Amino acid sequence: MREIAPGVQLLGGRPPHMVNCYLVGDVLVDAGTPGARRRLLRELSGHRVSAHAVTHAHPDHFGSSRAVCEAMDLPLWCGAKDAEAIETATPVIGPGIVPKLLAKMPKVPSYAVSRGLVEGDEVAGFEVLDVPGHSPGHIALWRESDRVLIAGDVFFHFGRVSAPWSFLTADVAVNRESMRRLASLRPAIALFGHGPPLRDPDVLERVAQ
Repeated sequence: MREIAPGVQLLGGRPPHMVNCYLVGDVLVDAGTPGARRRLLRELSGHRVSAHAVTHAHPDHFGSSRAVCEAMDLPLWCGAKDAEAIETATPVIGPGIVPKLLAKMPKVPSYAVSRGLVEGDEVAGFEVLDVPGHSPGHIALWRESDRVLIAGDVFFHFGRVSAPWSFLTADVAVNRESMRRLASLRPAIALFGHGPPLRDPDVLERVAQ
C-alpha cells in the first residue's frame, strides 16, 4: 500500500494497476475481484477501516466486497442506482454477444447495501458525484481542496486514457457526458479503477471530446 495523494492510499494489485482499490481515509473504495479477498484483508490488517464504498456494480469492483465487509464488519455503500445490482449480483452491462456470455458466468457474492450514495454526499472528505453510463449508478469521488478525483471506470487508463469498453458499458452516450463532466473539473490527479494515476488534466479533456 502506498500513498498517492494526502489520505489516499493505493492497495497493491497483481499485476499493478490492473484493478485498483483505494483506502481513502478510513473508507475502502472498491474491492476488486473475488480472488482479491486474501490480499485485501492482508493489506488492510492494522489499518482503521470504518466503511466500504463501491464506485459501481461490476464484479471486478465488488467481487470481494462481501468477504471484506463480513471479515471486518463494515457497512457497504454504493451509488443508489447500483444498489440492487450488488444485492442481487446482477450487474447491468452493455448490449451484444459478449455481455450475454459474461452474464452466464458464475455470479460474484452479493451483499446488502447499507447506504445508497447520491450526488453531494460526503465520503471520507470527498464529494460524491453522480456519473452514470458505465453503470446506472456509477459514482466518482472529488476533493475540491486539492483537486483529487477518484474516477472509477468513467475512464480507462490501459496504456492510454480512453472511454471504457463499450461492451461493458450500460449506456455509452451517457458515459460520454460523465467523461466530459469529470474532465471539466481539471483534476490535479485522476485515479482510475484500471490504470495508473494521471496528473495531466489536458489528457482527460482531449479524450472526453
